[in-house]
Amino acid sequence: MSDKRFAAWLLFPAALFLALFVAWPLVRFVTDSFFTYNPISDAPHKFVGFANYVETFTSPAFANSAWRTVAYTIIVVFFEFALGLIVALLFTSLGNASRVFRTVFLYPLMIAPIVAGLLWRFLLIDNSGIVNQLLYEAHLIPSPDAIGWLSDPNVALFAVALPDIWLTTSFITLVLFAGLQNIPADVLEAARIDGARYPTLLIRIVIPMLRPVIAVALIVRGVDAARAFDTIVVMTNGGPQNSTETLSLLIYNTQIANGDPGLASAMGTVYLVGMLLASVAAVTLIWRPGSEDR
Repeated sequence: MSDKRFAAWLLFPAALFLALFVAWPLVRFVTDSFFTYNPISDAPHKFVGFANYVETFTSPAFANSAWRTVAYTIIVVFFEFALGLIVALLFTSLGNASRVFRTVFLYPLMIAPIVAGLLWRFLLIDNSGIVNQLLYEAHLIPSPDAIGWLSDPNVALFAVALPDIWLTTSFITLVLFAGLQNIPADVLEAARIDGARYPTLLIRIVIPMLRPVIAVALIVRGVDAARAFDTIVVMTNGGPQNSTETLSLLIYNTQIANGDPGLASAMGTVYLVGMLLASVAAVTLIWRPGSEDR
């Protein structure tokens, strides 16, 4: 058997799995967006063309959920990247002494999002939340119910982002730490000999050399944050006043609560295309493949 045929046989199980459980459901998902039907009754599908897409783009609920999804993703990715970079630089400066700290820092990744959502709900719940009580005892707020983390529409979106930041900052740290290990020490040493200080080293050398790693980390976390569902459902279920209803929740409610899978499929298809375009933009603007050759 040739090497190519042997490799094809090795790839066949994975390709079959992807075809059955990824490609085919995706094709059905996009196809359903052109129909309207009742998933409970046996009524046949009714072809409506682009009517579901027209309703999607003219729906205020879809537009508002899209903006909330973008805001949520920016909040989560910004804080995770900032904190992750700081901790990764700290671990790098500590060297082998950071092994124990790296292990402990990765523990939140082992917690299920549902459990994290329940935990942070108890921490932030109004009147009896531990966070407000600690802030009150530190004399930072006038009363234990001064901040309505889960009941104030102006604060709730940031509140539901906290579990995500707490859970996956360690992932960003791990990826950036691995990238920092691949930066040649002689390049940094030459810059120090030339008189470059640490801020200059970070901005002019370290971060540009980390561009591919940063692009991968931001794309993976951006896509994952944009489809956030479980922690938000547990903490607020999209409330108060739909202030935390992201696109994932809207599509779910359209499919399950409203019983309109055709419209939900159209929303999901638009959502998918938007994520693909955002990923391509991130690769082009951050990674800039081929720029190393110039």
